Amino acid sequence: MSTITSQITAMRNETAQVQNQQARTTGMKNDSNTFLTLMLKQLENQDPTEPTDNTQWLSQLAQYSSLEQMTQMNSGLENCAKYINAMYDDMMLNSEITQTLSMIGKDVTIKIPNENDPKNPTIVTGNVTEASFESGSGQIKVNGEYYSIENIVSIREK
Repeated sequence: MSTITSQITAMRNETAQVQNQQARTTGMKNDSNTFLTLMLKQLENQDPTEPTDNTQWLSQLAQYSSLEQMTQMNSGLENCAKYINAMYDDMMLNSEITQTLSMIGKDVTIKIPNENDPKNPTIVTGNVTEASFESGSGQIKVNGEYYSIENIVSIREK
């Protein structure tokens, strides 16, 4: 029985090394078919006078089943995470649009950073007359000029 155990251990080690090498060279996930291949090799190479215990086979089949379920669950969770991220991005965009549109008709104070003199930003105050999303983020029109909503310091009702 000890020779079978040592053979199984050797096969497991060899399979783990091959899988690690494949994952490193191809960047692909471990293939569950390798596990079945290993089990078939064990059957082919077992000693007929001392066959492997049935509980070991059942244990390995249970491991294989668990592996398949975890792989499917991981795939499902990845899809779920992608969906949640897309939904979050849409919500953030909608929030920014709503925020920008709600500023029309209100008085705002805008602080524009001065690249040459960071301690002395330019302050602009005025009424928001228009909103734009042309540059990919919300912008408001104050005193005939467009400013990013990121630079708004305060908002007041007119």
